[in-house]
Amino acid sequence: MPYVSGQGRTGGERRRRAGPPRSERTPKGTSRTVNIETFRAAPVRAESASASPLPEGRPSRAEAEAAVRTLIRWAGDDPDREGLRDTPARVVRAYEEFFAGYAEDPVALLTRSFEETEGYDEMVVLRDIRLESHCEHHMVPIIGRAHVAYLPAGRVVGISKLARVIEAYAKRLQIQEKLTAQIANTIQDVLQPKGVAVVIEAAHQCMTTRGVHKHGVTMVTSRMLGAFRDDPSTRREFLSIIGGQRWQVEG
Repeated sequence: MPYVSGQGRTGGERRRRAGPPRSERTPKGTSRTVNIETFRAAPVRAESASASPLPEGRPSRAEAEAAVRTLIRWAGDDPDREGLRDTPARVVRAYEEFFAGYAEDPVALLTRSFEETEGYDEMVVLRDIRLESHCEHHMVPIIGRAHVAYLPAGRVVGISKLARVIEAYAKRLQIQEKLTAQIANTIQDVLQPKGVAVVIEAAHQCMTTRGVHKHGVTMVTSRMLGAFRDDPSTRREFLSIIGGQRWQVEG
């Protein structure tokens, strides 16, 4: 998806955002790689920590499949009947896909950036990124879309990496509030732009398929950092861009 920037602004209204001092810039036409160890050694806010070590003594695949068989029996069915015989193995394979984010390091995804931008200093926006996660309270799907923006401070990152950061955090057991904060904080901590904005709109099947059974309800969370928090006009521009199209999330 192409970058999206502000439209229709006069020259006097455009924000002037200086990049880093010339002495700190890399030669034109080169990429810059951030030392991951810098982030490993520095204190990291709890909500943006990228490392998600698996518990010691992680069960084996056979133990995981046995646990699924137990749940099938608890539900009242026979795991040995023909239709369910291979279900435990299928469920375990599905869990490997649903929760693949535990094996991803979002910080590492953002460490390569580029400074050859011809002075571009307007916001970079990705909107309507499909999001699939699982509620950590009931382990049922959270389905929606995420919108992400940042104001470059002299360097940019490949836009696919932003989508992959969202997926790395979404493919874990989550609550939407924490997911929103983790995405925004990681982009801010690694790229160190002038600001970051993240909005997530999603339907939670823990609310639509069980409990209160309220279909069509959408939860909206946002995290604004830097200029997006401090400058109302920047925040309005971002919200205007992502609000240009409304859509219905799946529930």
